[in-house]
Amino acid sequence: MPIPEELLARSVFASLGGVVEIGAVNFTGTWRLADVSVGDFLERRGKDLGRLMDGIQEVCRFGAPATAIAGELGYLRDHEVTPEFLLLWSAGLTGVPEPLDELAEPRVVQRMCRMGADLQLTQFLQALITAAICAEVEERAGAAHIAEILGIASDLVDASGRSSPETAFRMWRVAHLPGILRPDSEAPESGRAAFRAYDYEMERVLVPAV
Repeated sequence: MPIPEELLARSVFASLGGVVEIGAVNFTGTWRLADVSVGDFLERRGKDLGRLMDGIQEVCRFGAPATAIAGELGYLRDHEVTPEFLLLWSAGLTGVPEPLDELAEPRVVQRMCRMGADLQLTQFLQALITAAICAEVEERAGAAHIAEILGIASDLVDASGRSSPETAFRMWRVAHLPGILRPDSEAPESGRAAFRAYDYEMERVLVPAV
């Protein structure tokens, strides 16, 4: 059964929202949420975000209603970043401290951002590849576009160089690919073949030959 385009778009733009929020927090360099301005971050990185959105449209081929979801979710305009959202983006891997006020402490915020960057880039890549497969985008061309998108997103989420397209790809391959390709997976054989092809092409683009 085909995946609805709206669901594909929500997966892409929700993880992009995590990238943007975490990027805005990392951009402060203080990891104090009172210093965060998503609006200022987006204004400074507007050209990069524009290139990223163009790339998403190119590889996912969303129609107008699906593309509009990016605006409806609200992550791409000025808004408050809360500790609870950072806890969500990091999947609670840092734990929930007592009292909850500790979630806003810079040391906790920075750790949530590190974990969240890894998780959201990996989710973003999974969402992009899934959408590209559903749009029947040829693997070699799709992988090249996705690698470029992933490079922009990696720099947005953490300009220090800690995040990289190769690292996100390798995390994705460990976190998502085995479940899709295992014998008892619900993925159809055509879908498994497509994911294998994207894995091969992404590796060719992102992982230096030994």
